[in-house]
Amino acid sequence: MELQELINSLSLEVKTPELDLHREVTGGYASDLLSDVIGNAHKGNIWVTLQVHLNIVAVASLKELAGIILVNSRNPDADTLKKANAEKIPVLTSTLPTFELVGKLYALGLRCR
Repeated sequence: MELQELINSLSLEVKTPELDLHREVTGGYASDLLSDVIGNAHKGNIWVTLQVHLNIVAVASLKELAGIILVNSRNPDADTLKKANAEKIPVLTSTLPTFELVGKLYALGLRCR
C-alpha cells in the first residue's frame, strides 16, 4: 500500500508536504519507546507514536521507515519538521488515539511485518 493511500483513507494531515508520499508501506509498528522501535520495527513500516521530539526522525531514518504518524492531534515542533525534511521522513498527524488508529491500519490490511 502506498503512503498516499493511507493518508487519504485515514484523513491524515501531512506535515511534510514537500516529500514523496508515494512510497510503499510494508507494515506498521506502534510504540512510544524509541529503543522498542529500533529493536522491532521493519524497513518500510509506518510508525505510530505520540512522541514529537527530534529523536523520532533519527529513529525513523535509522530503520528506513515509510513515515511517522503522530496521534492525539500532537504536532511536531519546527526543528523536528526541519530534520524530517532533511532526512526525507514523512510526518503525518491524526486526531485519533493510538488504539483507534492502529485498528484502522489493521483493517486496511497492514500488519507488523
